Amino acid sequence: MKVGIAGIGKMGAAIGARLLAQGHDLTVWNRTPEKTQGLRDAGAQWAQSPQALTAAVDVVLTLLTDEQALDEVYGGPAGLLSGLNGAGASALASTPALARKVFIDMSTVQPAKPQAMAAQLAALGAVFLECPVGGSVGPAKEGKLLGFVGGAAADVAMVLPLLQTLCKRVEHVGTHGAGATMKLAVNLPLMVYWQTLSEALSLVEPLGLDPQRVVDILSDSSGGPNMLKVRGAMLAQTLKQKKSDQVTVNVATMRKDLRAMLAQGQSTQREMPLTSLALAQFNQAAQNGLDDKDCTELPVWWLAQGGKRA
Repeated sequence: MKVGIAGIGKMGAAIGARLLAQGHDLTVWNRTPEKTQGLRDAGAQWAQSPQALTAAVDVVLTLLTDEQALDEVYGGPAGLLSGLNGAGASALASTPALARKVFIDMSTVQPAKPQAMAAQLAALGAVFLECPVGGSVGPAKEGKLLGFVGGAAADVAMVLPLLQTLCKRVEHVGTHGAGATMKLAVNLPLMVYWQTLSEALSLVEPLGLDPQRVVDILSDSSGGPNMLKVRGAMLAQTLKQKKSDQVTVNVATMRKDLRAMLAQGQSTQREMPLTSLALAQFNQAAQNGLDDKDCTELPVWWLAQGGKRA
């Protein structure tokens, strides 16, 4: 099975490395070609356009920033879909499963987006699945992500071996849109936790303890999430330096996800007061220049100014 990836950011690069390590024939495309060089050096092929990527592979994985990026990469003049013959939805029944182009979007977006994309691709005789994932770069390289799949069961079964190469757990949670809903739900407690962590650190700051010691204590407590165990060292270093030397997840991405969570809650008439408060604080941080900063700088900002009384 020939696999393509459109969108070689940190996660796209990690997933690509995993696929190459497992012996897959991989082709990549990215708006900034330089970001694909590591994968190309490792054996991946380069596609000159999204259209060329679709033509070269059986399955296309997309890892893109937001809904607008999906529209541009899928629907642009030389987009992923521009070379499809438009045979119509009837092609899904008449064309052998393995002969169809399969698109799997792994972006974090609002549930309405994969629903609309599924209808669009079905009209072109292609297969569409969503599989946003839980986990970061490290688990991606090791094939230990959590995959939340939305789509038809028969289509999921067709690509399950590929998804199992990337994920330690693949959950088919429903039809299109269900995967996005599950991903937002999984991310929500972590987003709110960053604010509660910042406030917790403000309580112990007067003690003058070493940040690494504080993070170790918090991560070993009943309230310490897995995130602290995985990223505690980076967080402690950020607290010591008052800045992060690398960006894994920036504040802008967190705000985008929080807005999507609130929009989904509103669409289903659910109250989400803590999520709203967390977004308000992150918006304030963004206004103070943190939008492009790593999320570990949120507690640094809170200790310096966000949590100070005027």
